[in-house]
Amino acid sequence: MIEEKFAFGTSVLHRMNPVARITAALFLSVSTALCDRLEFCMIYFLTALILVWLAKLDIKAVFGRVKPVAGFLAMIWVLIPLTFDAEPFVRLAGIHLSMPGIMLCAKISVKSITILLVFISLVATMTVATLGYGLQRLRVPDKMVFLLLMAYRYIAVIESEYHRLRRAASFRGFVARTDLHSYRTIAYLAGMLFVRASLRANRVYQAMICRGFLQKFHTLERYRVSRLNLVFVLLVTFFCIFLTFMERTGCL
Repeated sequence: MIEEKFAFGTSVLHRMNPVARITAALFLSVSTALCDRLEFCMIYFLTALILVWLAKLDIKAVFGRVKPVAGFLAMIWVLIPLTFDAEPFVRLAGIHLSMPGIMLCAKISVKSITILLVFISLVATMTVATLGYGLQRLRVPDKMVFLLLMAYRYIAVIESEYHRLRRAASFRGFVARTDLHSYRTIAYLAGMLFVRASLRANRVYQAMICRGFLQKFHTLERYRVSRLNLVFVLLVTFFCIFLTFMERTGCL
């Protein structure tokens, strides 16, 4: 089963309605992605840090989620300042660095980490079942919600099936090499994995039908639309609109 490290807690954000959290995350992420000035990007970044603090998340665990993105951003910092078509402001040993390239890297980095922190603090703080409930209340198509929930439930099952097939191949003396026999064997393993996944999916569907499945998923928790949820969504909405207006009009 996929770990849900941040889904259980007692913070204010954990107790909020999932619909409000998903809506706020969408507003903040879209506004951050459309932001074009670095100073406004930093405001969104500080907002994301405040949300992480409100969620009372473990900083080390949050940093662990940010590290893969930081590795990708490091590649951008290596390539863009050297290849950006602009007048270089630093020339050192044949290496030319352009200020517009550096500014572009800074904006990409701040916006990427901000969006990730927003989703960690608002979306990752709920279970996948709760996320499915929130998406269903937001009128997301049922098939997409079912796909999300069933994929979450059976990814670990398919992974264990894959390891079982790999162990069976190892017991028969298979050692992966860069030759045609290894490629053919791995292709057979992948094909068998898809066949078994399809058969299991059919059995699960038949079992759900036998248990009276009526195309609806239900959660054990019940969320009510409280005043706090409405105030939170309205504050986030007006905050995003205000910053977008300030940026477009050049007031700052």
